[in-house]
Amino acid sequence: MQKVFIIGGTTFDHIVQLPQLPQPVPQTIHQAAFHEGTGSTGSGKALNLHKLGVPLDLYSVLGKDSYGAYIEKDLKAAGIPAFYDYDPAGTERHINIMDATGNRISVFITQSSEQINYSVRQIQTALASADIIVLNIISYCRGLVPMVTEAGKPVWTDLHDYDGRSPYHNDFINAAQYIHLSSDNLPDYRTVMQQFIDAGKKLVVCTHGKAGATALTPGGEWIEQAAILHYPQVDANGAGDAFFSGFLFGWMQDKPVKTCMQLGAVCAALCAGSAQLAAENLSESLLKREWQRNF
Repeated sequence: MQKVFIIGGTTFDHIVQLPQLPQPVPQTIHQAAFHEGTGSTGSGKALNLHKLGVPLDLYSVLGKDSYGAYIEKDLKAAGIPAFYDYDPAGTERHINIMDATGNRISVFITQSSEQINYSVRQIQTALASADIIVLNIISYCRGLVPMVTEAGKPVWTDLHDYDGRSPYHNDFINAAQYIHLSSDNLPDYRTVMQQFIDAGKKLVVCTHGKAGATALTPGGEWIEQAAILHYPQVDANGAGDAFFSGFLFGWMQDKPVKTCMQLGAVCAALCAGSAQLAAENLSESLLKREWQRNF
């Protein structure tokens, strides 16, 4: 199977579960379910793909602090081949407030630095050995775009809640041929998807949470996929990265886009049934079995 190099996206996340998101008024909430641990988009993609048997490397940036040490130990225990550079600003941390339906408020309580002293030789080695590059939209990843482009490999990026205008995303958009994004801030998502295809992108996939996902191919084919909602839901954190991973898993096996969308939907549903970034029992055989059961 082809090898994936995932660039960027490891944080320490504090997850608070509430029946509904708090109203914007002063208040005291006396009791809330709470857990914490490794988070962010690079970790989520790496954990899901690894469980599906996809060879990969993960590069990211951590602080030399207890949070960074936790992430390193956690990902190592999960078997993720990873290497890191270190940020004097410390490990990025998030507070995610979740409601019972999976809606989220994310608060970045610390952020990674934009300028990092990169381990250039190690990154170039990982780029050379990869067949597919996943470039995440973390600020410190921007400085790696020239190296990524020079490598000449297929580049996938996940723009998350891109609004169709933000200049922050432009370097990542320009570097990638395959784009995933969310419609959270894109009411007119089809127009933006078409603009990406018109600009020469090879595939665009837009997720809509519980409303499913939409793909657009260069041939003009629109493919709709409903979300799988009959699985138990524990924590929706990471479901988007799980969808991306299930989709890419199918793509790497030359499955039709429709099948890739279905595999993404199954992987996301399994993730939402877990408090982790990837379902504890996720495997290639489970994904295929659940795909057959649903489709």
